[in-house]
Amino acid sequence: MAVVANAVKRRLQQGKLAASFNLSRLRTVEAPQIAKACGFHWLFIDLEHSTMDLDTAGQICAASLPVGITPVVRVPEGDTNRAARILDAGAQGIIFPHVQNAEEARTFTAACRFPPLGIRSMTYGGPQLEYEAVPTKEATEGGNEETLVVMMIETPEAVQNSGEIAAVDGVDVLLVGGSDLSTTMGIPGQSTNPDFLAAVDKVIASAHDAGKIAGLGGVYDEGILPDFVNRGMRFFLGGADMSFILAGGKSRGSFFNNLKF
Repeated sequence: MAVVANAVKRRLQQGKLAASFNLSRLRTVEAPQIAKACGFHWLFIDLEHSTMDLDTAGQICAASLPVGITPVVRVPEGDTNRAARILDAGAQGIIFPHVQNAEEARTFTAACRFPPLGIRSMTYGGPQLEYEAVPTKEATEGGNEETLVVMMIETPEAVQNSGEIAAVDGVDVLLVGGSDLSTTMGIPGQSTNPDFLAAVDKVIASAHDAGKIAGLGGVYDEGILPDFVNRGMRFFLGGADMSFILAGGKSRGSFFNNLKF
């Protein structure tokens, strides 16, 4: 195998759902194995809303590949340099937040794709190549095929422009940022509000019309998530490391605090 396969791209191409284990607080290369043990499909490594540095993120990405968990990194807004560097370190996907229009989407996508599809610079023998000297043609073609490029839709303007964003060659996923979108719409956290659902449906339609995938983050209520699946979304942020730790810890703490003796 010239380039390590992107398991999540395969799942999405087969029409399957892909849910992430979100990393913002954990800083350990054991995270991919933990995510796999929990049944998740990919790691959401957040460099926008965390203090994690690039070296730590890169080590986690490299540790993900042998486990079969797809490492996908959200970079800070517009940070194409960091996107290219973390791809070199082992990331199999990049999420760009706050994308507003097709022009931005083209710029961001180009940073993640090798020529002729983009302007990403070639390096040799990285984690996705299993540290082998793969011929340049195979490495660049395989790198383009196995890299997932995700644009976040987080404002009414982006919703309106979602059709042109989805139509950009090389974009794989439109990811609705539920928290930011509902907030910028003036209905913070109201993920069942008819206006929010109408915006979601527009993004889904835009993605599907372009042959792309629609996804959702920022909505974690298990009572309403099935509705978004039924609407056509397949790429989900599954929940954050600290939320899982707090939920499990509070449950066990409550158990001990309520023991009668």
